[in-house]
Amino acid sequence: MIEARTRTFWTTTIALSIGSLVIFANVYFTQPILPVFTEEFGITPLESSMSVSLVILALGISLFFYGPLSDSYGRRGIMIITMLLGSLLTFALVIVPSFKLLLLIRIFQGILLAGLPSLALAYIGEEYSSNSIALAIGLLISGNTIGGMFGRIFSGTITDIYGWRTAFLLMGCINLILAIVFILLLRKSRNFQPKPFNWKEAMQNYKGHIQNKELRFAYIIGGLHFFLFVGHFNYVTFLLSKPPYNLPSTWLGLLFLTYLAGTLSSSIAGKVSLRIHKTYCIAIGIGIMFIGFAVTLIPSVFAIILGLLLNCFGFFFAHSTASSWVSKRAFYSKASASGLYLISYYIGGSLGPFYLDPFWNWMGWGGIVLGCYIVLGTTLYCTRALYKIERNIGGESVEKRELSYHSR
Repeated sequence: MIEARTRTFWTTTIALSIGSLVIFANVYFTQPILPVFTEEFGITPLESSMSVSLVILALGISLFFYGPLSDSYGRRGIMIITMLLGSLLTFALVIVPSFKLLLLIRIFQGILLAGLPSLALAYIGEEYSSNSIALAIGLLISGNTIGGMFGRIFSGTITDIYGWRTAFLLMGCINLILAIVFILLLRKSRNFQPKPFNWKEAMQNYKGHIQNKELRFAYIIGGLHFFLFVGHFNYVTFLLSKPPYNLPSTWLGLLFLTYLAGTLSSSIAGKVSLRIHKTYCIAIGIGIMFIGFAVTLIPSVFAIILGLLLNCFGFFFAHSTASSWVSKRAFYSKASASGLYLISYYIGGSLGPFYLDPFWNWMGWGGIVLGCYIVLGTTLYCTRALYKIERNIGGESVEKRELSYHSR
């Protein structure tokens, strides 16, 4: 087993963090240049947003398959192959003659880029000692956040100077270098025990989790929050790229530094949830987002950035609490329960722009805020339902509920 703070720990964890950085840099690097696509290809904001939405949708759906496949064929090999191929597809984006072909390549990227996010935690659970897992996962999540910010800032800055095709070319070169580092540093699996591929069992587990009311509401909350989160960040780039703001792609990319507020709020939420009920924590996150969206209505760049900071803080406060709720409340097959949360999370994120586009066409940014308030009202209702379910269950233990489930 890999022990904490040993040389093997650092090399392997750095490899996973680098891999995570590459994955999420590639998922989100088109987001700050959506207005550029609308002008170059003569498309609508919704069509431009699909360069983000479709890759997230493909990633979310693909999470269904990699877990069961890796149980039979191993984690390391699948992570290496999918990350390498998904990263190399960035080079193909440099020469696309049409936006439709760009979207097709992005879909294939999403399918391949799902490999590492779906398997990294399983790899850590098998290869790391119990006292080193928390630190490794924390560094992995940091790679997610840094990757998402780096991809957006890099693409926005390079697009302003050299154009979006050059940005993709340079991103492809970075991908290739980091993929090689990932392959060289990631230790071969030593504790993986293959088992026969059992798709039926996996589907039964998913079905059971969905039938669990607590988990079902948590999945809805996580999916709907990412649904509006991705959508409103897509449309804020269109808001700020036009008069009276006229921000260039570089500054649109820098908007995503507001995600750092989410990194802070996730750690705060973990501490707060030890003192008060988790549903209260989710409600606090929703309340902060309500305030954040209101602040973005003030016609000032600084006010809009402040609103985005509040939205990031509130979103990650609620998201980290809801995801930890799932791992605590699943009374069997916790890995697939958490996996289903991620599936609902990413699929939700991919659909947000489709919902918000009519609001944008109707009322502009004010319509976006109205659409987001409707979603937040829905998730607040789901949070209240979670609280009621928890109160009705009372002190019944997870172990007792598991026995009850298996005795059916």
